[in-house]
Amino acid sequence: MNERHIIRASEANERDVYEYALLRIVPRVERGECINAGVLVYCRARGYVGARTHLDEARLLALDPAADVAGVRAALRAVEAVCGGGETAGQAAHDDAGRRFRWLIAPRSTVVQPGPVHTGLTTDPAADTDRLLDLLVR
Repeated sequence: MNERHIIRASEANERDVYEYALLRIVPRVERGECINAGVLVYCRARGYVGARTHLDEARLLALDPAADVAGVRAALRAVEAVCGGGETAGQAAHDDAGRRFRWLIAPRSTVVQPGPVHTGLTTDPAADTDRLLDLLVR
């Protein structure tokens, strides 16, 4: 291997690997229709786990006019609370960032479901959380 193929940390802008998953709202599981309503981001190197959510109520009600909008909003707030850690995270309050992320991305058959996990590189995971929300949800 020659010198031009070696990338040093300073040359790579010190970017770290991060993982992310979309939060999807599936108001009627039997129909399989969904809308994106948030994003979860985890960066192990920086000890970061974060979530940003945005519920488009009109799109949700277009899929299911009887959807429990207040319940969906409460579930999205709960995801944000678990990411934040501390006492608002409930039983996950003292878990590390990785454990909270893995718990949140575990498959479930509820109205709020995580999508598949993807990866990227970041210098600022919080900024990428906002960027992904704007790109994939709003």
